Amino acid sequence: MSAQRSVLLVVNSSRPAAQEAAANLASIFTQSGFRVLTNVELEISHTAMADSTTLHGCEIAIVLGGDGTMLRGAEAVRGLRIPLLGVNLGHVGFLAEVEKPSMQEIADSVIQKSYVTDERMVLAYSVERADVPVAHGWALNEVTIERDSTTMVQLFVQIDRRPLSRWGCDGLICATPTGSTAYAFSAGGPVVWPEVEALVLLPISAHALFAKPMVVSPQSEIVIDIESPDASLLGDSLRKFSLQLGDRVTITKDSETVSLAHLKPSLFSDRLVAKFKLPVEGWRGE
Repeated sequence: MSAQRSVLLVVNSSRPAAQEAAANLASIFTQSGFRVLTNVELEISHTAMADSTTLHGCEIAIVLGGDGTMLRGAEAVRGLRIPLLGVNLGHVGFLAEVEKPSMQEIADSVIQKSYVTDERMVLAYSVERADVPVAHGWALNEVTIERDSTTMVQLFVQIDRRPLSRWGCDGLICATPTGSTAYAFSAGGPVVWPEVEALVLLPISAHALFAKPMVVSPQSEIVIDIESPDASLLGDSLRKFSLQLGDRVTITKDSETVSLAHLKPSLFSDRLVAKFKLPVEGWRGE
């Protein structure tokens, strides 16, 4: 007898539309013989709450919410090689599908295994305090260092063990190509196609003559020395660590990736136009 197939539903519990969609999907999947795991309680038989012991063997995670829910989904499946299929119930939702498919279309794609996947680069970070490791983590979108007080944070940035610049600034963002359309984009960074392996590095409101966004090799090591108190490090705005004067933050490409699923192949150019509603006909119209 073949093993029972299973699917994970990651649901934004604060959105009624997400819970309704989850219940709909769970009903379709259970009727098709699937085991359904969720992060919220659903009043449907043959569903169970997900935990680290039940996720092994799960073939896909369907995320119902916005990009914040996608990032939480990535955290849930970390290291398990489970692809994430985003169904946008938020706003821009750059990690989700371009168009909103029906729940039946989503279920059919999973049941028939007709979806496609692509691998996304991930960042790894570590913090040393007096040469002793005190924190480490990862991020799919970005690692940020931000001031905790009204005064600027002082940062000394080095790339590949060579000094780059000292910045008095509101903070610093190091983003993946996936994260280039998120916080880094809002801060004036470039859009990087997902197929391009690179790190985007940019200071936030730096008091400096040179404070431009930079595109850095994925083989590079970025080191930031914290030269003032009252700063924090955040990984995808989910994992936070308080920094102290003298701390050293190191950011590199992680050895693992995150797999994103799509109902059908799509070009990033089309996704960019659809998500940002770019005026392909020009600003003056026809």
